[in-house]
Amino acid sequence: MSTDSQSAPDMSARSVLESLNMAYANMEMSASRYLLLVIAPAFVFFLGSGVAVLALGLSLMIGLPVVLLGLLAMVVAIIYPKLAQDRKRKQVRQRFHLFLTHITVLSMTNINRVEIFRTLAEEDEYDALAEEMGHLVAMVDTWNQSLDDACRLRAKQTTSPLLTDFLERLAYTVGGGQQISEFLMDEQDTIIQQFVTRYEADLAKLDVMKELYMSMMLSVAFILVFAIVLPILIGTNPTVLIGGTIVMFSIVQVAFVYAIHVVSPYDPIWYIEETEGTGPLTRIPRALAIGIGCSVVLALVMVLAALGIVPVIADRVPLPLMAAIPVTPLLLPGWRMRQEEQKVKVRDGEFPSFIRALGAVESVKQTSTGSVLESLRRKDFGALTDNVDALYKRLNMRIDDIRSWRLFAAETGSYLIQKFGDMYVIGRQMGGDPQVLGQVISENQNEVLKVREQRQQATMTLIGVLYGITAAAVFSFFVGLEVVEIMMNITSEMNLEEQSDVAGNLLSTEQYNIQTIEYLLILTILINAALSAVMIRITDRGHMISALVHFVIMTWLGAVIAVITQYVVNVVISV
Repeated sequence: MSTDSQSAPDMSARSVLESLNMAYANMEMSASRYLLLVIAPAFVFFLGSGVAVLALGLSLMIGLPVVLLGLLAMVVAIIYPKLAQDRKRKQVRQRFHLFLTHITVLSMTNINRVEIFRTLAEEDEYDALAEEMGHLVAMVDTWNQSLDDACRLRAKQTTSPLLTDFLERLAYTVGGGQQISEFLMDEQDTIIQQFVTRYEADLAKLDVMKELYMSMMLSVAFILVFAIVLPILIGTNPTVLIGGTIVMFSIVQVAFVYAIHVVSPYDPIWYIEETEGTGPLTRIPRALAIGIGCSVVLALVMVLAALGIVPVIADRVPLPLMAAIPVTPLLLPGWRMRQEEQKVKVRDGEFPSFIRALGAVESVKQTSTGSVLESLRRKDFGALTDNVDALYKRLNMRIDDIRSWRLFAAETGSYLIQKFGDMYVIGRQMGGDPQVLGQVISENQNEVLKVREQRQQATMTLIGVLYGITAAAVFSFFVGLEVVEIMMNITSEMNLEEQSDVAGNLLSTEQYNIQTIEYLLILTILINAALSAVMIRITDRGHMISALVHFVIMTWLGAVIAVITQYVVNVVISV
């Protein structure tokens, strides 16, 4: 038993060291050079921070963070190659479905096999995948390797198991004389299923993150309530204690924002580029300017009211509502962006039927895309109809095909339409069969749209969790604040210090500044609303401006619950 229990940690440590060693071996910089230029200076900085603390005689409160900073620098320097390797592996996983659709489309054209990989290597958006394709092309061009040998060699060197498996099977196919297009068409179902499985696995991780987030935030909320009430008994400065807890509250939320960014599937909704006509973001700058301008004006008015310069507002409007009023105009740009985002999603749903119809008709008529669109533009493609008509007009004016499709994508505002539209037009220019191109692209986009529906459901669940946590946390904050205020009133009326030193020391309330604490709690409401709104947008990969809707609503939710809590607690205690 003891042997087994000890071997598990050893195996775990060994696997970590092996992965770290592999990361160093796969670096572009040699390990010895990295040791000299990065790790050695970090180690010197760590030693220097410790020596400086001892030499200057710094206190533990100041010296410990300095030493920890030096330690952090050294640890980051040591594990950075592994972090960079993991980042590349993630980039491969996130963009693999688009990459495979793209390579399938290119394989059905009349270009040379090596040109397929050369074209993919020039796609900067594929990040690590483009880099790997560049290595393949370099091995063929510079070292005169055959394509199948280059695939085998690169499969052994890449750090992504997903790409390794693909390159090994591709090498076997090319070496056996089978056409790349046949191999990729046969692999379509498997490729799509792998993409769906990975996407659903990421959404399952997101569910775990939601549960963990709820537990952590409720725990931190309890700590904050404890920090509000505890100084009554121990006589410490509550402002410092509450301020420190709020900082911890914010750090926990920021950490979860980053964690959700890492866990959530990379599948953006928006494609943003300047257009010559009316685009989805045309109205947004004006709405944003109005919203920000009105918010600034209202914020100035509320500040003057809080300072007593506008007493009418201060007497009639509770302080939490005074904090919520200035952010309300931000609802205008947020709502406008939300409406445009919904339109983009509708266009995404219409595009597969459009591209399938375009490919089928183009294949039958054996004519140009512009000629086919002359008849298709009269068909009803829902929210995409006007964009199809604009695309036809540009192509009919002999504007460059790629430029016309880019403007078409920019006017739809859709990331998927931009990617798949580019694949279609480039595939057609290189001699691909339009019917097969349209079929492959429409099937793949339909699968993406299906898993996006699952992501939308996960986002709605997250929204419910965040709103529930906001309501519960604010309620507990202000219950604690009201309890303290009531205790202050009781102790002032009883004058405990004159009656008994023991009672006066036990119930210490003179260090409390209720208004300052209330300001800090309102700041917590605003921070929570802002970070929660960002978390929602990261989950569904929408535009950040549309997050203003949730920011405003959560701010008002917190403010209203704060006011109701103060009123109810006062009524209950007075009874």
